[in-house]
Amino acid sequence: MFNSLSGRLVILTTIFVMLAEVLIFVPSIARFREDYLMNRLERAQIASLALLADDMIDRELEAELLENAGVFNVVLRRDQVRQLMLASQLPQPISQTFDMREDGAAVLIRDALTRFVSPENEVIRVIGAPVRDAGLLIEITMETTPLRDAMIDYGIRILILSAVISIFTAFLLFIAMRALLLKPIKGVVGHMQNYAEAPEDARRIITPSASVTELREAEEALQKLETDLTQALRQKDRLAQLGSAVSKISHDLRNILTSAQLFTDRIEMSEDPTVKRMAPKLVSSITRAVHLCESTLAFGKAEEPSPTLTMLPLADLVEEVIDSERLAVGDADVSFACAVPFGMMVRADPEQLYRVLANLIRNARQALVSTGTAGEISVDAREDDEAWWVDVTDTGPGLPAKAQEHLFTPFQGGARKGGSGLGLAISAELIRGHGGTLELARTGQDGTCFTICLPKGDGTMTSNGKVAARSEVVV
Repeated sequence: MFNSLSGRLVILTTIFVMLAEVLIFVPSIARFREDYLMNRLERAQIASLALLADDMIDRELEAELLENAGVFNVVLRRDQVRQLMLASQLPQPISQTFDMREDGAAVLIRDALTRFVSPENEVIRVIGAPVRDAGLLIEITMETTPLRDAMIDYGIRILILSAVISIFTAFLLFIAMRALLLKPIKGVVGHMQNYAEAPEDARRIITPSASVTELREAEEALQKLETDLTQALRQKDRLAQLGSAVSKISHDLRNILTSAQLFTDRIEMSEDPTVKRMAPKLVSSITRAVHLCESTLAFGKAEEPSPTLTMLPLADLVEEVIDSERLAVGDADVSFACAVPFGMMVRADPEQLYRVLANLIRNARQALVSTGTAGEISVDAREDDEAWWVDVTDTGPGLPAKAQEHLFTPFQGGARKGGSGLGLAISAELIRGHGGTLELARTGQDGTCFTICLPKGDGTMTSNGKVAARSEVVV
C-alpha cells in the first residue's frame, strides 16, 4: 500500500494536515493559558467581593474563598489604594510576574511554550484589569502546576482532535482523488497494456475521455503516439511483404531478361540500319535490368549496394537516359536538352547514376505529359574545386505542397496520383552512397529543379553542406 500512489497520498495528506494543526496548536495553547489566567483573576475578584460586603469574615471562610479561586493572595487596587483583600501563606517565593494588560501575541506565545515545557512547580504573580472596572487592577499569586496540567490536558485533546480531522480529511481526499484521478490513470494503464498486446489493431487505440485537463492531454498524446506507431507497424509490414514480393519478381524477371538478352544478340546481327541503330540501346537497357535484378537478389530488399566509383563521361550518360525517355514521350509535346559541358568527367557508379537521372527525368516527363501542354526538360552540369553539380530542370507545374513535405519518404512523397514515392527515395539513397546530396532546388508554377551534388576528394560533407575535398583524387 505504501508503494502505491493512493497509499502515499493518504500518508502525505495526514502529515500535512497534522502539520497545519500543529501550527494552529501553538497560538491555541497560548490563548488557553491567557484564558486560564484571566479566569483566575475573575474568580479572585469575585472572592474579594465577599470581603467587601462583610469586612469581618473568619479564617476558614477566607481559606475556602482562596481555594475556590485557586490562588494564594488577592490584591485589589481601588481609589489609588492598594489593598490585600485575601491572603494565605506562600509555599515558596514568587518567581515571575506576568502583566496580562500589556503582553502582546508574541509574548503570550513565548510564555505559553515556556510554561508548557517547564515541569517545575513555581509561584507566580499575575496582574490584570478588574472586570467591569471594579478597581484599577487586580493582582493574584498562584502555583504553576495546575496551569501546566490544564495546558497539557488541553493539548492532548487538541492533538487527538487534529488526528481525527487529519485521518478523516485524508480519507475524503483519497476517495475524491481515487474517483477523479487514480481510477482514470488506471484506465490509461489498462489501455496501454491492452494496446501492447496487439499494437497493429487500430481498435485498441485509446479514445480520450478524461474530464481532468492534464489527464486528457496525456490521453490525447498517447492516442497520437499509438496511432503513429500502428501506422508505422502497418507500413513496416507492407514493406516486408513488398520486399518479399520484389525478391520473387526479381528472380523470375532475371530469368525472363536473360532469355531476352539472348534474342538481342541475334538482333544485333541484322543488316537493317534502323535495327542496327536501336539494337545497342536495347541491349544496354536489358543488361542494366538484369544487373538491377541481380543486385536486388544479392544485396537484399532494404539496402542498396555500395557504389563502384569510376570516372565516366557525364554527357554520354545523360544522352543515353534522354534517348530512352524520348521513346516514352509518344505524341506529347515534350522536348529534351542536354547542356552538360563536352568532356566533363564525374566520379560515380554508372549504373546507379543512370538510375538517379532516369528517375528525375522520368518524373519530369510524366509531370509535363499530365498537363497536356508543351514543355522542356533540361540537364546541365558544372563543377568547382569541391564537387560536381548536376541540375535536372523542367518547365512543369511544380510539386504539390503535400509532396514537398515528404519528398524523399517512401510511399509518402509521390508527386503524382498513383505514384509510390519510391523513385526519389531510392535516388536520394543512391546519391548519399556517393557521399553527395540530392535536393529540391526550387519548385513553382514556372517549373521544378533538382540538384545533384557529387563530391570530389573523399566525399566528406561538412556541417554547412559543403564538401571537404582532399588535395588528391584517386581514381
